[in-house]
Amino acid sequence: MADIEKNAGQEAVEKKAKKAAAKADSNKSGSKGKKETKEKKGFFSRIAGWFKDLKKEFKKVVWPDRKKVFNNTLVVLAVVIIGSVVVGLIDTGLLKLMQFLMGLSN
Repeated sequence: MADIEKNAGQEAVEKKAKKAAAKADSNKSGSKGKKETKEKKGFFSRIAGWFKDLKKEFKKVVWPDRKKVFNNTLVVLAVVIIGSVVVGLIDTGLLKLMQFLMGLSN
C-alpha cells in the first residue's frame, strides 16, 4: 500500500516537472517569435494606433443619461454644502474653545 502511494507521489512530481518544463519552453519560443516577426513601428504610426485604440475604447463606454447626470450633480452639491457647514461649525467651535482657554490664561 505504501509503495502505491509512493509511486503515485513520484508520478505527480514528474508530471509537475514536465508541465513546468513545457511552459518554460513555450515562453522562450513565444517571446522569440514575437520579437522576430514584429517589426518596430514609426513614431507617427504608433500615435495613429494609439488614437485608433482610444476610439475603440470610447465606443465601449456606457454614457449616463441626462437625468442620471443631473441627479448625481445634485448629490455632489449637497454633500459639498453639508461638508462645508460641518467643517465651518467645527472650526468655529475650536476657535471659541481656544479663545476661552486663552482668556483663562490671562
